[in-house]
Amino acid sequence: MALNPTVMGIVNLTPDSFFPGSRAASTADAIARGRAFFGAGAAVVDVGGESTRPGAREVALDEELARVLDSVRALALDGVVSIDTQKEGVARAAVAAGATIVNDVSGTLAEVAGALRCDYVAMHRQGTSATMQLDPHYDDVVAEVSAALANLAERARRAGVGRLWLDPGIGFGKTVEHNLELLGHLDHFVALAARYDAQVLVGTSRKRFLEHFGESGDGVDGRLAASLATAAWSMLNGVSMVRVHDVDATMALCALVARPLSEVGS
Repeated sequence: MALNPTVMGIVNLTPDSFFPGSRAASTADAIARGRAFFGAGAAVVDVGGESTRPGAREVALDEELARVLDSVRALALDGVVSIDTQKEGVARAAVAAGATIVNDVSGTLAEVAGALRCDYVAMHRQGTSATMQLDPHYDDVVAEVSAALANLAERARRAGVGRLWLDPGIGFGKTVEHNLELLGHLDHFVALAARYDAQVLVGTSRKRFLEHFGESGDGVDGRLAASLATAAWSMLNGVSMVRVHDVDATMALCALVARPLSEVGS
């Protein structure tokens, strides 16, 4: 079996993103990072100006626009850019500046993406950034996330969205057990997405639940190996794109995963 996984590289123009190593200190830094990601083989560079980590504060519209637009405009000359936002105003301005994908953790911008005739990532999240990790609860996390994503997919298709990805929202209103249950059923989400002519995107990179895999090292800096392991698992279960901080390492992983099994060991 040969696979063709693709990578979305994260560029954060935020001072409070959960992984300090992903924070761009300036527009120039963000542009340089994005260009490096494209050079390493990333299919998409995802630019964000508002952290969505647990407990993150909301950023005003004007502040978020000031953070991201120049970077989007510059990077769109080099490759495919997505805008990571929850705000209609930011989505519209970023697409006007050259972004072609709206990456929406809130699951509220399907109609906006359809009106803009751009591609769309619809993610599941229980609650908001401020509340999502206070007490996540599901009776059946796979069934409930599936139903929510099916609803998002139907909305997106009715709205005229172009290419569509469904994201189960690992770490967004989920416990460790919920995250593992979702990862264990990625083939189910791939089949669900196919019913809507969509694909699946997964983001596990550097997230806190990875510490439960027993990797050595403390905190976010000790989560790279587990990030790569879960990215590989995602690819092998049919996920078409992984959203990552560590593009170089993930591209090397993609090269391995994409090899036909007949070549392994040759």
